[in-house]
Amino acid sequence: MKKIQYVALFSICTFLFLGCKYYSFSGGSTGSAKTIQVDFFPNQAQLIEPTLSQEFTLELQDLFTRQTNLTLVASNGDLYFSGEITSYRIAPMSATSNQTSAQNRLTITVNVRYINTTEEDKDFEQSFSFYSDYPANSQLTGGVLESAFKEITERITQDIFNASVGKW
Repeated sequence: MKKIQYVALFSICTFLFLGCKYYSFSGGSTGSAKTIQVDFFPNQAQLIEPTLSQEFTLELQDLFTRQTNLTLVASNGDLYFSGEITSYRIAPMSATSNQTSAQNRLTITVNVRYINTTEEDKDFEQSFSFYSDYPANSQLTGGVLESAFKEITERITQDIFNASVGKW
């Protein structure tokens, strides 16, 4: 009998928790905005990484759908994000005694345009850069690109929503 009571109590608590709508994003509310459109971010950099644009766009879309109650739409969103990857570079940072690279640096720069159709005074355009050093004998996988995407999207939310856009 106690098991049934615990299961019932757990079910009720879970229902109440999941039933609450989560409107906040970085400490603010979404206001009158209900939808968001995130366009594909093309890679305009000289060095082309085939999956870079798609992975960054998906990371940004996932960020909004995971942390807000905004609905992702293909067009005519209340909030609109677009932009491009303007720089993607890998450069040697240090060399070994036989003149081979020991450490490389990945640098990514993304230009972001934001349009808020519900409050036009909150529109902006800004560039964000990220760099990470990694051992030259390792591949550019193993979390380096994932860390870059996570860092850039977090900076977009922190810098733009808290400073430029304010508490929405």
